[in-house]
Amino acid sequence: MNNRSRLTTYILVGLVLGIAVGYLVNTNTDAAGASGFADKMGLLTTLFLRLIKMIISPLVFATLVVGIAKMGDAKEVGRIGVKALGWFIIASIMSLTLGLVLVNIFRPGDALALSHAVPAATATSDITAKGLTLNEFVTHLVPSSIVDGMAKNEILQIVIFSIFFGTAAAAIGAKANAMIEAIDGVAHVMLKVTGYVMNFAPVAVFAAVAGTIAKSGVGVISTYGVFMGEFYLGIALLWVILTVAGIIFVGPRILKLLGILKEPALIAFSCASSEAAYPKTLEGLERFGVRNRLAAFVLPIGYSFNLDGSMMYCTFATVFIAQAYGIQIPIATQLMMMLVLMLTSKGMAGVPRASLVVIAATLGQFHIPEAGLLLLIGIDHFLDMARSATNVIGNGIATAVVAKWEGELTEGNVNKEVATAPLA
Repeated sequence: MNNRSRLTTYILVGLVLGIAVGYLVNTNTDAAGASGFADKMGLLTTLFLRLIKMIISPLVFATLVVGIAKMGDAKEVGRIGVKALGWFIIASIMSLTLGLVLVNIFRPGDALALSHAVPAATATSDITAKGLTLNEFVTHLVPSSIVDGMAKNEILQIVIFSIFFGTAAAAIGAKANAMIEAIDGVAHVMLKVTGYVMNFAPVAVFAAVAGTIAKSGVGVISTYGVFMGEFYLGIALLWVILTVAGIIFVGPRILKLLGILKEPALIAFSCASSEAAYPKTLEGLERFGVRNRLAAFVLPIGYSFNLDGSMMYCTFATVFIAQAYGIQIPIATQLMMMLVLMLTSKGMAGVPRASLVVIAATLGQFHIPEAGLLLLIGIDHFLDMARSATNVIGNGIATAVVAKWEGELTEGNVNKEVATAPLA
């Protein structure tokens, strides 16, 4: 068993043990004891996520700058960027539309409306709604300081700065070679650090699941079982749609990519964070055959513009809340809601409960009680697990498709250790 297979096995073991231990704590201690246990487990999960965040900024910057510098042509960078954004927009529309169609077919909120088991419309969810204006989006796009952007792990801002930096380095030519080699070295070092950090993943998975089950109990799963089942069915359908799209553009090889991405998808699923899987996703794409310079360029952009699972959840959850309060939303309004969510969902990868923040902003714009978020908070972790894993799969397929369009997809080597291989 190689190291990657062993890590995947350990993560699955941690997941199962977490459920078992969480259940035992929940059933054998009082609420205060369970809450205290969850807080202690939360420290381990927080430590792991902070270790991941420690890697993200230098890894994205280094790999993206080297990739762009080695392209050497600003026109090539622009062409690849346009192709990537084109795919992201299409995938976003598919995801949002699927969520909208399924929630109108299943109508999961009707049962709650009939049972009157919904919070009062005046209740507060303690989640701050954050709207998005064009002015805010544009000013947020470009960092006032790259140091500030890196400190806050603002992936989109890091991408913008790295594009300028890498393009300028390519324009200078030979004078920048020494600097690019040094940054290339930083990328290799960060990939090695990633290997060290990932050894802690099984413990973090155990802690995250055990703490959640101990505090909320397995009952939270059964109470909203129908809603969660319908959402997970929607996620499965989205995976099928993305896979079929990948087969159309890349061929049957895309199934091999799904096998390679099972480990980062499992990490994202267990930790409920797309960001936690970024380093392993990048490594997996390179082993699949996507050249480093392209993978390092497309994947970070995808983390801001291609959150397929999160976008499907936003439409599904928003209309679900409206149904729970007996609010009928015309199709035209739902389509407008979909467009609003397409804008407000950008850049929320890796941000805790970011989907709820986006939904809170959308509810206010369409006069749906914000208190409906209280229906989701208890199960949001379990829903976030599915949408985070989907974000990983969606970005992996998107990067492979763009690589195929650009002729940058080789046969790959599933046994290659990327951290010790030269960046191409």
